[in-house]
This record gives sequence, structure tokens and C-alpha cells, in this order.
Amino acid sequence: MTQNDELLWEDEESEAPQAEPLLFEALGGERLDVFVAKCAGESRSYIQKRIEEGMVLVNGKPSKANMKLKAGDRVELVLPPPRVTELLPEDIPLDIVYEDKDIAVVNKEKGMVVHPAPGNETGTLVNALLYRLKDLSGIGGELRPGIVHRIDKLTSGLIVVAKNDAAHRALAEQMKLHTARRSYLAIVEGNIKEESGTVNALIGRHKTDRKRMAVTPNGREAVTHWRVLERYGAFTLLALALETGRTHQIRVHMAYIRHPVAGDTVYGPEKPKLGLTGQALHAAKLTLTHPSTGETLSFYAPIPAWFCAALKRAGRNGEEGLSELLQNAFSGGI
Repeated sequence: MTQNDELLWEDEESEAPQAEPLLFEALGGERLDVFVAKCAGESRSYIQKRIEEGMVLVNGKPSKANMKLKAGDRVELVLPPPRVTELLPEDIPLDIVYEDKDIAVVNKEKGMVVHPAPGNETGTLVNALLYRLKDLSGIGGELRPGIVHRIDKLTSGLIVVAKNDAAHRALAEQMKLHTARRSYLAIVEGNIKEESGTVNALIGRHKTDRKRMAVTPNGREAVTHWRVLERYGAFTLLALALETGRTHQIRVHMAYIRHPVAGDTVYGPEKPKLGLTGQALHAAKLTLTHPSTGETLSFYAPIPAWFCAALKRAGRNGEEGLSELLQNAFSGGI
């Protein structure tokens, strides 16, 4: 792991870079191309091309796409390196809720990717930051200037951006020591009877699907605190706080306790509910220590319209009291 990797915090919903090559153990009975496509989360035609290029090995040897795998076969997939993207400033509207010479806090809208990656080379938060801000730290690398932590494309809410390397190091240390607090609102499926709780379960890569995470005995420490705000019968509104910042942490932990985040078709039901496109998850509060002044700062992101619409479909009667709810949601440690 490089220094840059250590200083880019794996915040909730972040898409962590995948290790190369990818290794899978076959259960037997499937064609090679079908098995690898399912495990890697890629199309069958894409995997067939990799097989033709000799990028898929079975027990260390190139094989054909129609090869029938046996139980225990070791399958290795080597992915090509990501295409180098020229990072350009783009005039994209941003909701900057705070800015000074060291940091900026942005309320990211749902649907925006944080930094360029294969399939999302433009239109990202980083492209917008390069246009709006004069300076950004370089620790995150050429494609991730200023980025200390990330949230998923379909999650909305607060992200802090570092405008110089000293601020970046200070913020990354706060994330590591859990002194920076990241709190979320989520609509989850089912009626949670308890008032509050903590999920302490290790999270790592899924055994067969490398694009998913899972609770696994070989994973990394992951701790999520939650508290019930409102109940709607078939759905529950939660306030959640992260102690750690694992990829998809809230989504994995909620699915683990059998209350998946509404709209999450990866870890919950395949058919989304409440008219959602993606998970009902909003990074509503961020508390940190200013890297220069030492002052404790707290920021709030208003509940977005798409989240309010989902609440109404879940059974909430209008938007009355939502602003007060947001202000009071994270008292008592959450």
C-alpha cells in the first residue's frame, strides 16, 4: 500500500480499487466464461475477450471459454490497467456549504461520482472542484486531488475536501482515529423494534462477487451505530454513525441484520421499492476538527427532495418537522 492509499479514507459507499489479478475457486460444473463473468461482475463477451487474450488462467494455464470447470479449480483473471484519463476542469454546479484556505465542504448530489474511474471519466466531483476551487491537495493522486474520503454515486451528502497537503494529512488522521464523525440518514426495510443498536461485524470482499462486500471472518473491523428516528410499519428511518469507513459499510451491515437499505438492489431485494433509484442513504452530518485552527466544526446537509419523496411513499405524513428531525437526529453520540 502506498502513502497515497493510506491517506484516502474508505468512507461509506466508496468504491475501493480492486486488486489485480482476481482469484476465484470454482465449485465445478460451469463453463469458464460463465463462471468468471459472474464472479467478476463483467459481461460474458468481455470475459471471452480476456480469455482469448490469455488473461484468464485455470490452475496457472490458459484455457478456452467453453472449458467445464471442476470443483477446486483455481481461476485467475488479470484485468487490463485503467485507461489514463486527462483530468479537466468542468463547469458543473456544486453546493459548497463551507470553504476557507484549508478545506471545503461539499453537499454532493445523488448521481455524481466522486472522482474519475473507468466508465466515469468526466462529470465527477473532482472535475467540478478543479473548476470551482483554486487549490487542492495532491496527496490523493493525479485523478483524486483534494479527495480525503468518498461516498457512492447514488448516495448524497457531505464530503470534506482538502485544499493543501497539510490539511489532507490532518483530516486523514482524524478519519483514522475516529475523531471525525460521519453520520447518515437511511430508510431501511422492515420495522426495527429496538430503539438503537450497534453492528460490529468484519467486512471484506465477497467470496465470489468481487464488486460486492460481505460480512466475513477474514474481513476488516467495521462498526456502525444506529438509532430509530421514525417507524412507518414496513420501513424504518434511522440515524447512523460510522466508527470505521469500510466500502459499502452501512449497506452491508443493514443487510446483515436483515434490514437492508431501501432501494439497495445489490444487498437487498432485486426490485427497488419506494420509487427509488439506488439506496435511500444520505450523508447528513459531518463533524471535524479544523486542521489549522483546531476548532470543532459541524456541518449539516438538508434532506434532499428525492429522500423526502421516498419518506412519503414509506408512510410519512408530509415534510413537517423534517428540519427539526435533522438537527436532533444525531444527538446522544449519533
